[in-house]
Amino acid sequence: MNVHAKPAAAVPRPRDPRLDFFRGIGMFIIFIAHLPNNTWTLWIPARFGFSDATEMFVFCSGMASAIAFGKVFDQHGWAMGVARVGHRVWQVYFAHVCQFLLIAAGLVAIHNSGYLEACCGLTEDYVGSLNLWHFFERAGENLPGLLTLTYVPNYFDILPMYIVILLLLPVMMAVSRVSRPAVFGLMAALWLAAGFGFLDLPAEPWSDRTWFFNPFAWQLVFFTGFALMRGWLPAPPVNRTLIAAAAFVVLASVPFAWHVAYDAVPQLFAARDAVMPLWDKTTFGLLRYVHFLALAYLAWIAVGAGGRYLVVDNLWGRFVRVVQRVGQQSLAVFLASLVLAQAIGILRDMAWGRGDPLMELLANLGGFAGLIAVAYLVSWFKKEPWRRPRATPAHAGSSSGTGSPAQASRTAAARPEATREAESGGAKRARQDEPAE
Repeated sequence: MNVHAKPAAAVPRPRDPRLDFFRGIGMFIIFIAHLPNNTWTLWIPARFGFSDATEMFVFCSGMASAIAFGKVFDQHGWAMGVARVGHRVWQVYFAHVCQFLLIAAGLVAIHNSGYLEACCGLTEDYVGSLNLWHFFERAGENLPGLLTLTYVPNYFDILPMYIVILLLLPVMMAVSRVSRPAVFGLMAALWLAAGFGFLDLPAEPWSDRTWFFNPFAWQLVFFTGFALMRGWLPAPPVNRTLIAAAAFVVLASVPFAWHVAYDAVPQLFAARDAVMPLWDKTTFGLLRYVHFLALAYLAWIAVGAGGRYLVVDNLWGRFVRVVQRVGQQSLAVFLASLVLAQAIGILRDMAWGRGDPLMELLANLGGFAGLIAVAYLVSWFKKEPWRRPRATPAHAGSSSGTGSPAQASRTAAARPEATREAESGGAKRARQDEPAE
């Protein structure tokens, strides 16, 4: 018995193919929704139901957080878990500020140059379309507001919501040590308080407008995903009754969400207006929650147990793997999508203008290609390829032009173990940290 043998390395938890796939789908939908004056928005899920891609993003982020952060709380204690969440909060906060400054400065530079009007006759106020002139006119109060998240324009409101929800995560983990039911009680209490307007957050220093996404309401869907992945909630059973009920909820929502239906039938519009608090996006109305859970259940059934219909070796499987790569790098892809949406929208207007079907196709497909490129580039950087040992030509180490396998083996064995671990450590860390996206 070799008493000096090292224990086997812990095997990293395999990624769930369903999580990455649906996060990737959500990223593409979010780009479509953010591309200005995009006719494709008439066909995204939000036009046929109360919930939309925002629920997908927040719910999947909750599940990913359970994988990335829950393990730290379990293995290293609550204090270290708080530190890990704090590190992520700083990353998202820094990304939010930099993204705002990049887009705002870019749009103002284009506006001040006068190039669009001179070359293409465009008089569109792209700065005003995002309601950003107030930021520059009142920079003295809005710049501190940007840094303190008391100035949150609508186009830039998802990441601030995500930051506050992440800050609630250590609270939920602390409460879970006392009582699991207390966690769900706290989730419900925060959601109700937000719905009644007790937890509004200011969005503009010069007005009484509040955050469009109230994080204390939206934490409900985040921690639902978190609880499912943590095992605090059991996975729903697969049976015909639940499938039928979920399908009924999804189909029954269509007339009240599809503009063609409620514009044609005044009674539908009146009913939709009467229950507006139940589908309100700011306070995450109950109908949004029910609709999303029904849709998520049907999607969960559709991809098969463990996502087996996603893990296939054919054209569909290759498409799935591309979408999953986008989902794996969701933060970077989301940041890029907002920049690409504005840039591509301007380029489209410079060419043939809005409403042209061909230009809409090229604009959307060009945006998709950009998101995929960003996902693969970020994934490549995370693997830290510069840490890998440089490939040695076959003729190196031998005057006859061929290296001896035995010599190569001895050389590898002679290298210090710490060096070999350092060379492969970057790729290992990248694979283990990816769920935090």
